[in-house]
Amino acid sequence: MRAAVLHEIGQDKLEVLDDVEAVGFGPGKVRLRIRATGLCHSDVSAMSGVLPQPAPFIPGHEGAGEVMDVGDGVTGLSAGDRVLVCWLPACGACPSCKRGQTQLCLAGFMNAGTPNFKRPGGDVFGFAGTGTFTEEVVVGAGCAVPIPDDVPFEIAALIGCGVTTGLGAAINTARVEAGSSVAVIGCGGVGISTIQGARVQGAAQIVAVDPVASRREAALRFGATEAVSPDEFADAKQRITAGEGFDYVFEVVGKSATARTAYENTRRGGTLCVVGAGAMDDNFQVNMFELFFDEKRILPSMYGGGDVLRSYERAIALWRAGRIDLESMITHRVRLDGINDALDQMRTGESLRTCVEL
Repeated sequence: MRAAVLHEIGQDKLEVLDDVEAVGFGPGKVRLRIRATGLCHSDVSAMSGVLPQPAPFIPGHEGAGEVMDVGDGVTGLSAGDRVLVCWLPACGACPSCKRGQTQLCLAGFMNAGTPNFKRPGGDVFGFAGTGTFTEEVVVGAGCAVPIPDDVPFEIAALIGCGVTTGLGAAINTARVEAGSSVAVIGCGGVGISTIQGARVQGAAQIVAVDPVASRREAALRFGATEAVSPDEFADAKQRITAGEGFDYVFEVVGKSATARTAYENTRRGGTLCVVGAGAMDDNFQVNMFELFFDEKRILPSMYGGGDVLRSYERAIALWRAGRIDLESMITHRVRLDGINDALDQMRTGESLRTCVEL
């Protein structure tokens, strides 16, 4: 079986190998044939060590495909079913799940410590317990979510992570109000999805902030009312909000410096929503006086901040209705052999989302 493997944390290139085997099939598990997978910046963050992940590992967590086989005890899934990969399945029994905060369930993270692939040289992990840069993968049944026949695999793959994360940040976490002012810092795939979520919610002004010109141009096509470079952000704040600051500012980079910029450009009483996944040693700081005096809400958003199964259904419904554009988010398509070129395009900002077709 072919798969793209990172041998050591810190390497920036993957090796495409044909001696990988998906392992772990048994009760409660399903074997999937991956048909399409998207490149998410979290994959690069895991490769660089920003996000913790044991190695060697197969990146990829934004995938879709077909069920090949189901283990004993699996219900609701059969061979041939079309599914998307949910990298953070809810167990349904932990305190977070019982409170209705299924996006905070830790059961899925526990899977990341168990190898689900092997090579002649030893065990290989799958990123976030999945690993979709491969032809086949074995995952828990909760990771395989059936999709309707009219949803293409590449669209389902995007919904499996980036789209759900961005839309949910605007709709579930921040709950953007109609007529409000919004700024989105970082306009890759998740940032573009956040912009679309703010548009769906009825925001009056949506300012996209990104250093890459092509991403700023893309943001305008997806619903931003204005797109500026980081150097132009202060001027936009002054023009649009008379210097007060935006009602909602979304940080979709995952760095303390941009989170601080987001905080400073949020109005008093407004909402800073942190969407980007950053490093454990990168600390965001506010002083105790401004925290009290400005009364700004600081809301992290994990995987869209809501029940992911409901969020998937909502994304499909909005896509079907033409309220969000998912096809145009896929700016590049490659086969597995082109994975390293695709990673470079994402690092430079040339691509919004690349679809790897397997």
